Amino acid sequence: MLTLERFTFGVGDRFAHQASAQLAAFEKTAALGVDVIPVWNKSNREHTFVGSEPQSVHDAAAAAVRAQGWTRPWHVDADHIRLDTVDRFLTCSDFFTIDVADSIGQPPSDAHVDVFLRRHPELQGRIEIPGIDQPFEVTPERLAGTVRKYLAAVEEAGRIARHIAVRKGGSERFIAEVSMDETDAPQTPPELLMILAMLADEGVQVQTIAPKFTGRFNKGVDYVGDLEQFDREFRDDLAVIAHAVRQYGLPVNLKLSVHSGSDKFSLYPLIRKAMRDTGAGLHLKTAGTTWLEEIIGLAEAGGDGLELVREIYAYAWEHIDEFCAPYAAVIDIDRKKLPDPTAFNYFTGDDVAQAVRHIPTNPAFNAHIRQLLHVSFKVAAKQGDRYYDLLKANSEIVGKNVTENIFDRHMRPLFLDA
Repeated sequence: MLTLERFTFGVGDRFAHQASAQLAAFEKTAALGVDVIPVWNKSNREHTFVGSEPQSVHDAAAAAVRAQGWTRPWHVDADHIRLDTVDRFLTCSDFFTIDVADSIGQPPSDAHVDVFLRRHPELQGRIEIPGIDQPFEVTPERLAGTVRKYLAAVEEAGRIARHIAVRKGGSERFIAEVSMDETDAPQTPPELLMILAMLADEGVQVQTIAPKFTGRFNKGVDYVGDLEQFDREFRDDLAVIAHAVRQYGLPVNLKLSVHSGSDKFSLYPLIRKAMRDTGAGLHLKTAGTTWLEEIIGLAEAGGDGLELVREIYAYAWEHIDEFCAPYAAVIDIDRKKLPDPTAFNYFTGDDVAQAVRHIPTNPAFNAHIRQLLHVSFKVAAKQGDRYYDLLKANSEIVGKNVTENIFDRHMRPLFLDA
C-alpha cells in the first residue's frame, strides 16, 4: 500500500516555478534531523484560473527532485477534487483530497441510515475514548441526526475513492484524504468518530482527514479564534482518530490534516506539543503563500519586477469583488485599510515586502493587502510570459524568499523548535 509518511507538508506552486526553492526548505529540515515530506498541491479551481494542467505540477516537482537529488518520498495532491473533476488528475497524482463538503446535509437513503444504525450500536450511549477526559453521552436521536447529516457525504467519498481505485489499479495505489473543512460548523469529536465509522463501512482507506475546527482559517494570515479551544479540539480529534483506527480497522497511519494551514503561527506551538505528547502525525496544507513570496521577491528586485507588482495590485484593487467572491469564507479584508493604487505606486520595493511579508510584529505589515494579493494570482497569469520571464530573471531573490518562508516561518515552529 502507498503509505503517507508521519509528517507531510502541502505546498502550492501556482505557476510551477518554485519547486526547487520549496524543496530546499525540506532539505534544510531533513539536515536538522526531521523528515517532512513534500506534497505539491493545486486544485482544479486554481488550474482553471491560471490555465494550467495538473501534469505541470507533477513535472515541476519531478524536475526539482531530480535536480536536487532528493531521495526521500514526495507526492502530488489532486486538491479538493470531486467526481466531476478527478479524471484530469488521475495520471499525475498519487494523493487525492476528496472534497465532499457540498454533500454534507444532503438527505441519505432511509434504508442506508437504518443499516448503519443497526451495525453500530456502540456509537450510542456512553462512549469513553482514551485521551479524552470526559466520556460522551450520545442519544439515539443525536446519533441518527449525525448520520443523516454526514452519510450522503461519506457515500460520495466512497464513490470517488472507488472511481480512483478502478483507474489507478487498486486502492493501495493512491493516498486518500477526505476533506470536510469547507463547511459551516466544526465537527465535534463524537461526530468525527461517526464519520470515521462511516468511512470504514464504505471501504475508504483514508490516510488523512481534514475536519473543520472552530475559528477562522483565513488564507495566508494567522488563526483567529480561541487558542485553548483549538488545542482541546485538536487533541480530542487525535484521540478519536487513534480510537477509530483500533475500533474500525482504518489505516494505522491515519492522521489529521489542517487545511488553510499556512501562516497559522499562533497554532504551531500547540500542534507541535500535541504531536510530541501523542506521537501523532500531521498533514498541514498551504497553497498561495508561495505566490506571495514571488510578489515580495519581484518587488525587492525593483525595476520591472516592482512595476508589475504595482500593476497587479491596481488591477486587484479595482476588481476586488470578483477576486474575493470565490474565497469569501476564508478571507477578511477591511477595504478601508487598503491603499488605493495611486498611494500604492509610491511604495518602494522594501515597502511592498514589509507590507506583504507575514511578520505580524512588523508595524508595516498589512494583512489586508496580503489577503487581496493572495486571491489575485490570476492577474499574474494573464501576463503570461512577462510574469514568467521576470520570475526567471529574478529567480535568486524570489527563491530565497520562498525557501525562507517555508523553513523559518513554518518548518521551524512546527517541527524543530523546542
